[in-house]
Amino acid sequence: MRIFECPNCQTLIFFENTECVRCKTLLGFNIETKNFDAVTDSHQLCSNYGLKLCNWLVDPRYGQYCTACSLNRNVPNVNDKENFVKWRHLETAKHRLIYQLHQLNLPLIPRSQDVENGLAFDFLGVINPHNATTGHANGVITIILKEADSVYREQMRKRLSEPYRTLLGHFRHEIGHYYWKLLLKNGDLSGFRELFGDERTNYDNSLQNYYASDTPKDWAQSYITEYATAHPWEDWAETWAHYLHLMDTLETASSLGLSIAPKITQSSYFTMDECQDPYQIRGFKEIFNPNVALTCAANSLSRSMGLPDIYPFIISKPVFTKLKFIHEYLLKIRF
Repeated sequence: MRIFECPNCQTLIFFENTECVRCKTLLGFNIETKNFDAVTDSHQLCSNYGLKLCNWLVDPRYGQYCTACSLNRNVPNVNDKENFVKWRHLETAKHRLIYQLHQLNLPLIPRSQDVENGLAFDFLGVINPHNATTGHANGVITIILKEADSVYREQMRKRLSEPYRTLLGHFRHEIGHYYWKLLLKNGDLSGFRELFGDERTNYDNSLQNYYASDTPKDWAQSYITEYATAHPWEDWAETWAHYLHLMDTLETASSLGLSIAPKITQSSYFTMDECQDPYQIRGFKEIFNPNVALTCAANSLSRSMGLPDIYPFIISKPVFTKLKFIHEYLLKIRF
């Protein structure tokens, strides 16, 4: 995620800002320009702005909600204070997701406009009419509100032996399922099947087998996470999520003008020249190599604070090839 500057006084501002901390200018994020505007009478703010759920502008031709909020289908009642706070956390993560999907030039069609191919988000309680759980089904991404509770999320992470579990990670994983169906399902799947496996393998049976048996100890040689071994669709979604992780962190580093030059003799893999905008880079290796240095540096800083690694993963050659496949597929859309 880039950093931004106030359009009035050029002070540093961040993605979630609603006003400039220096000059107090009211700010609205413009997804088309990917910059903040100083809000005037000619601008229309998203209807969720007043609820402190959103800071985006809308095109009045397209209704009262912004690009991100128009994708919501079911949300908590604003009078439910506990769930409303959780919804706010979900919106923060979702807006970052939608920004990145826009960067990748991916289609963002509300399900209300296209029932067959559109996208919608349901933010539900544990008890809901269809007993839905966090996941994706036919263009609808469901996130259970309890995921916004950091204690619950950590409990689930430990129970499932996951090294990483965040709201943004959930969104990136589930949107991977959506775009597999939208972009790949009706195309040539030979390249996908060569790397990820045959998705025609029964999905429900595969998940049952995954939870009922031990994962092979050498899974990390071919998969980004243990859960990716469950089924080719899950391998795709997990790898897709990590591709979005890498792109977003590198965009942040580029925006900050970061470079890394360790004061050690053998530092080639740990060196990062001032990096470029990853969304303008065609070669995946030119994205991947700086990320190795960046994540090593970030993990080292995190350990200095006594915290877990920010990126607790090691990318094997087969996983690199899968990430490269996703990158090259998306290049066709972006350029």
